[in-house]
Amino acid sequence: MFAYTVRRVIATIPVMGIVALFVFSLLYIAPGDPAAIIAGDQATPEDVERIRASLGLDRPFIIRFTEWLWRVLQGDLGVSIFTNLPVSHMIKQRLEPTFSLMLLTLTFALSCAIPMGVLAAWKHGTWIDRLVMLFAVLGFSVPVFVVGYVLAYTFALQLDWFPVQGYTPISNGIGGWVSNLTLPAVALGSAFIALIARITRATMLEVLNQDYVRTAKAKGVGQRAILFVHALKNAAVPIITIVGIGFAGLIGGAVVTESVFAIPGVGRLVVDAILRRDYPVIQGVVLMFSFTYVIVNLIVDLLYTVFDPRIRY
Repeated sequence: MFAYTVRRVIATIPVMGIVALFVFSLLYIAPGDPAAIIAGDQATPEDVERIRASLGLDRPFIIRFTEWLWRVLQGDLGVSIFTNLPVSHMIKQRLEPTFSLMLLTLTFALSCAIPMGVLAAWKHGTWIDRLVMLFAVLGFSVPVFVVGYVLAYTFALQLDWFPVQGYTPISNGIGGWVSNLTLPAVALGSAFIALIARITRATMLEVLNQDYVRTAKAKGVGQRAILFVHALKNAAVPIITIVGIGFAGLIGGAVVTESVFAIPGVGRLVVDAILRRDYPVIQGVVLMFSFTYVIVNLIVDLLYTVFDPRIRY
């Protein structure tokens, strides 16, 4: 197990290297001259050259990438062009709302989706199964921002059960923290729940038809033990896989959800940075999200061996 973990950790290093190269290349991939776009229409040639020099665009690519990568390894993500503040400091200020939203969404999605999928598989072919599948179709079909606006209008503006926007730090009380994040978490988790519930149902149906399940039923093992002890554990690998894959959608959805509910998180930061062409901030946020996604996939790989010790790569 230890050797396997070390190999998987080492395997993430070249992946992060490729990600870093792509993130750094955003300045060169973006259409037009980044310095001219940032300077604006009224800028003089001297202003454009000054911005180009500050971005390092007048220097060779490989030298700039090497220096940038060395600074990133030391925790320096550069300085914002517009605020003149360190990018790492700006991201740090926005981390709590974003990760709080993602944590609450993940908890809510898993606690709802897995029981729904198990129930749909158990009641296969009944109205319960069809109801769960109907929700899965709707969850995939309706965009996150539409769900967010409907929830905000219904439960915040009409019923006044939850705040319509903003964020309360957890240090100010768990009640306000949960209240502010409930609607965003439900909106963001709707598609995630549909995805996990659908995969859980399909995997459970396959497992419930295995010989060992029929043997357990013949021996008089209870239905709950069959579903949650025997079948669900053996169906866990595909479910864990889809959770890891769906995490990328969770990151992207957080950007939209934070904009809808005016949550001052990293998503709002990157939207503002894109609108202002603040490339150092864009690079820093994309690099952070990419690193988070790589770590999540590493955790997923390691969890495979927990639920199925036969797995070795």
